[in-house]
Amino acid sequence: MTTNLALPTDKILARVDGAVGHLVFNNPERYNAVSLEMWEAVEQALTTFAADDTVRVVILSGAGGKAFVSGADISKFEKERGSKEATEHYNAKLKVIYDLIENYPKPTIAMIDGHCLGGGLNLAVCTDFRIASGKSRFAMPAAKLALGYPFDAIRRLINAVGAATAKQLIFTANPIDAEAALKIGLVQEVVAAEALSERVTELAGNIADNAPLTIQAMKYIATQVMQTDPAARDYARCDNMVAACFASEDYVEGRKAFMEKRKPQFKGK
Repeated sequence: MTTNLALPTDKILARVDGAVGHLVFNNPERYNAVSLEMWEAVEQALTTFAADDTVRVVILSGAGGKAFVSGADISKFEKERGSKEATEHYNAKLKVIYDLIENYPKPTIAMIDGHCLGGGLNLAVCTDFRIASGKSRFAMPAAKLALGYPFDAIRRLINAVGAATAKQLIFTANPIDAEAALKIGLVQEVVAAEALSERVTELAGNIADNAPLTIQAMKYIATQVMQTDPAARDYARCDNMVAACFASEDYVEGRKAFMEKRKPQFKGK
């Protein structure tokens, strides 16, 4: 069953299809450039997905087949970033969204078909992993525009591809194709454009079939591993989440299904 979410703008589309939440940037005439209103709708949709126990995986994508997200909508700059106060408000909202996705309690997949530039690339590296079509292109063009990206944006890129490769992307501002992105680990798979949706749907279904408590625990622990300051890591919560897996009904179901040689039916309990 598919359920569409009501959002304040049609530039962001959101729906729940079975166990998968879909978030679509729907501004194809501007290569899915994002306005403040769109970011607010993204936050609303993601918050709804997080609270919905039926949603086990979230896929982020761009409409139109030309871009994932190309960054901020320059046509909105005068209104949304025309003053110091407005710019600070926009950047604060952006930080909320990026942090929300990076620390999201459920797996996230970026389905990339076309350009993935600047803020769009910053968004993509917030997700757990990225699957791209062969026609996709990636770039960090800030150095050609005299822009600056904040600490967390650079940290996420370095976490995705390593420090030297991240600096090469940033310093040169040159675009790379999908195969190069695969080689450096920026994306995890490259498939033909016509097969992209099917492949990502297959991966999401694979994840959704697995034990939700285990997925949540392992994802949280992975975020803690990436913490550069060991003192900031919540080891106790990591231990508690692992213990909750072993104490769950799903753990019983997993063992029983294995012995009975059947597919387990996990409930997240």
